Amino acid sequence: MQEIRIETKISVFESFDELSDSEKEYMNKAIEIRKKAYAPYSKFLVGAAIVLDNGVVLQGSNQENAAYPSGLCAERVVIFYAGANYPENKIVKMFISAAPSDREATSPIPPCGSCRQSISEYEVKQDLPIEIYYMGSIGPIHKSDSLKNLLPFMFDKANL
Repeated sequence: MQEIRIETKISVFESFDELSDSEKEYMNKAIEIRKKAYAPYSKFLVGAAIVLDNGVVLQGSNQENAAYPSGLCAERVVIFYAGANYPENKIVKMFISAAPSDREATSPIPPCGSCRQSISEYEVKQDLPIEIYYMGSIGPIHKSDSLKNLLPFMFDKANL
């Protein structure tokens, strides 16, 4: 038997103040759009902002539907919007803020499995890592230099 060992590197910013000015700006975009999420069923609000290689910043929030699971997570809302409207541009960074509507979330909340799979599609397609920053509503922020840190055994076009 052989053993496979995987190492994941996540950078931890203990507070918002440790981010650069531009990173603060982008995370504020994720926080801003999180507050506009349509989540009447789960009451779990998520906002995401992505930065394209042309400097455009796009935002998306989760959108729920009474006919579960017809809703869509914030990360997929914004990444699919980018793919549809900016197909020639590469996604450089993604910023995510998530929290229940009735309390603060003090721990970083990463993208769900479905979102990780969708992000991986774009990272593979563009052949460029996407930096992913994620947080709760307050507290520490985690940064991954690539989706591969969050989904090391990606399923992609090479598997087909």
